[in-house]
Amino acid sequence: GKGDKYMIEIVFSESAGGGLKQAQHCGEGPYMDSVAVIHAAGATPTRREIREARERFEAQQRRAWERAVPLGGNPADVHAFSLALNVGDIAQENFWMRRKAVLERLYSVYPYGEGQAAAGELVRFAEERLKTLLTRAGAGEDIRIWYSDQPEELCGFYWMMAQLDRLSRHGKIRLIKLPPWEAVDEKTARHASAWAEVDPEEYHRYLPLEQVADPELEKTCAARWRELQRENAPLRAVKDGQLTGAAETFYDDLIRREIAAEAEEFREAMVIGRVLGKYEPGVGDAFLALRIDTMIRAGELEEAAPAAADEPSYRQTLKRRGR
Repeated sequence: GKGDKYMIEIVFSESAGGGLKQAQHCGEGPYMDSVAVIHAAGATPTRREIREARERFEAQQRRAWERAVPLGGNPADVHAFSLALNVGDIAQENFWMRRKAVLERLYSVYPYGEGQAAAGELVRFAEERLKTLLTRAGAGEDIRIWYSDQPEELCGFYWMMAQLDRLSRHGKIRLIKLPPWEAVDEKTARHASAWAEVDPEEYHRYLPLEQVADPELEKTCAARWRELQRENAPLRAVKDGQLTGAAETFYDDLIRREIAAEAEEFREAMVIGRVLGKYEPGVGDAFLALRIDTMIRAGELEEAAPAAADEPSYRQTLKRRGR
């Protein structure tokens, strides 16, 4: 029956939610080509180069599609909780209000107050999704959680286990944890730090990793989340494979290291991009931008040219203060 095939799918970012919904039907039916050829700025490629690049890209996409195995399931069963639980106040009392305040502060770097509206939506969706999910799980439906060691996903996983632990009974909890490195063949290894980085046509390959959580694991994770809530540190980061509370300044050295490699004047967005790409800190662009704002207020840096009105504030140009 329907209960065997479909289950509640849980991820911890909007992009992973989109990927998982696509993965449900990836590889069904013939491949449809929808190609835009992207070439790097610089010399304009010839028509032949464009055609060849396009054919290569097409072949690659078609192979991926033909290898893909649809996960099946219903897009309505995919619940994304994009709550940045690794950042800011997570105390249990007035939990949703506190989350909204944290997300509003993070999203304040986006123009025209769009961030504030987005923060409100994400929290409202999460609250509604959680109610639906707990009702269905309590009625015996299975739940599958996709998570990793990336701090935001790991916090989401502990938090979700604590929610499920409050139910007197529920369906099976299935877990799929993303391995950080995998051998593709003898020469190449593939790396992804979070589910948002996995291509939709690759999701099916992780199904063999699925494990069913026993009640003891559920209790342990729920207890760990309550401990983190009591500690309520400014950040939660993964140190030596363990999720632990950390100071707000935890990633500052990485930011300073990248600023030190810059000319006296530099684009803030470039520094943020490098920190995210090189170190995979498990916090987003907005958090790093707020940390750089703190450095500006402390007088380490100053603004050389502001961002355009319709861009995130971190598109500004900064300059190091002469010591």
